[in-house]
Amino acid sequence: QVQLVESGGGLVQTGGSLRLSCTASGGTFSGYTVTWFRQAPGNQRELVANITSSGSTNYADSMKGRFAISRDNAKNTVYLQMNSLKPEDTAVYYCNTRARYYSRSRGNYQVDDFWGQGTQVTVSS
Repeated sequence: QVQLVESGGGLVQTGGSLRLSCTASGGTFSGYTVTWFRQAPGNQRELVANITSSGSTNYADSMKGRFAISRDNAKNTVYLQMNSLKPEDTAVYYCNTRARYYSRSRGNYQVDDFWGQGTQVTVSS
């Protein structure tokens, strides 16, 4: 099974920066789009940014110009550089992707959808 682990969250002041990482183990997402979502208390989960296997990127309007998504397939890691952070960016940030892994129980390779456990980002005013 594949595990996605997010890291890099924390407490930062308005205008500060953080870099989040999403690392996969037990499989690879090099051939798939990886997406960052976030969810603030009382709100629905919303798309932040995604990056395709070829490196094309897409951002939610409120993140354009402030956030940058990138990937290092050799490290099985996707990054989210967040600059000029605002209090409204406070949320739990999750990564999501399809990934290919070897299933011992089935004796072949499988592709499934995976989510990380999330990392908290808090921006103080």
